[in-house]
Amino acid sequence: MLRRFALLVLLAVYSLTARASYLFLPMDESQSNHLKAYGLAYWVLNTGTEVDWLLNYQGGSFMFQYNQKFENELTVRGVSYQVISDAQQVQIINEINQPDVNMDVMRLDKPPKVAVYSPKSKQPWDDAVTLVLTYAEIPYETIFDDEVMDGKLPTYDWLHLHHEDFTGQYGKFYRSHGNTSWYKAQQREFEQTAAKYGFGKVSQLKLSVVKKIREFCAGGGFLFAMCSAADTYDIALAADGLDICEAIYDGDPADPTAQKKLNFGNAFAFQNFQLNRDPFDYEYSNIDNQPYERGLSEGNDFFSLFQFSAKWDPIPTMLTQNHQTVVKGFLGQTTGFKKNLLKPDVVVMGETRSISEVKYIHGTMGKGTWTFYGGHDPEDYQHLVNEEATDLTLHPNSAGYRLILNNILFPAARKKKQKT
Repeated sequence: MLRRFALLVLLAVYSLTARASYLFLPMDESQSNHLKAYGLAYWVLNTGTEVDWLLNYQGGSFMFQYNQKFENELTVRGVSYQVISDAQQVQIINEINQPDVNMDVMRLDKPPKVAVYSPKSKQPWDDAVTLVLTYAEIPYETIFDDEVMDGKLPTYDWLHLHHEDFTGQYGKFYRSHGNTSWYKAQQREFEQTAAKYGFGKVSQLKLSVVKKIREFCAGGGFLFAMCSAADTYDIALAADGLDICEAIYDGDPADPTAQKKLNFGNAFAFQNFQLNRDPFDYEYSNIDNQPYERGLSEGNDFFSLFQFSAKWDPIPTMLTQNHQTVVKGFLGQTTGFKKNLLKPDVVVMGETRSISEVKYIHGTMGKGTWTFYGGHDPEDYQHLVNEEATDLTLHPNSAGYRLILNNILFPAARKKKQKT
């Protein structure tokens, strides 16, 4: 009797284990908190457990081996999930692996080390990436010019460029904010750092920074930039060796022939653009679509995500995983990029087709990659200086913020497929 009872217990335990072999996180409209789901996937990776990212399967779902502590954490974070059996897991993988379906399995095996390039001093605006990293509970470190100049970039896998001006013109905020305390403090801070590293101008310091970031990419790093960090990065590279800053920014006049001397071959994404030479104008160049050119308002401003072949183009497929293919537009100092100024090898992943404006683009640099995303805050249509930060508890299913988090997990993809 005892032996029979023990056998029944073992069979019951085995049956329970078979029924609870995997945790499945749907990422379609049924997911209660898309943003927290990314953080949970990152947390699971941090325990040493691999995660399968099911590209184009129910909105880019996640799946991993069952563990009671994982289920507990899912409950605490409010992420929707299902407990599935081995047989169900095999059925999902087999369905995805069918050659005639646009799906694939990407194995994530190591959480990327994340850095955010941002001034240490308080800025009068927030940053969408740090907001969503904090909300999703994904750890990151803040670095700035000192860490870049001191050679610390290679210790990270993924780098985000905060709302930044790499041309040395302090965001071209002189007209609107030149007399504010934060602007003057930022100018002093930047000038002191430039002098520390032997540069006579802030523009020269920033040029050195963008070159070191280029080396980071070429060596295999993953770069992500939003808003003005994207176009000013390329402008700084194209203007290598030129003075494009007027006297109010660096004490002497800009080179009047700088436009003719730009080297577009140095830039990552853009070519044939025209500099905006007015030191009092908010814009840096004609890369960005200004409001009067766009002709859109909050009610009709949307961009569409492109669909890629999951089995043949896994990188852009990962970066565009979403539960929506049409995403709300949003403004920024750099809102979107003119399509006719893109280099031919740039991959367009999101476009406002009605005005031929690209919103979300990607490319390679050496062994690494870069991704540029136009606009400032996906859930605040026109975020202004000194405005309150967005409360992401009100936007747990934000399609615009999901694109940022796709970029966070992208470096964790090491193996293309799980074999069944």
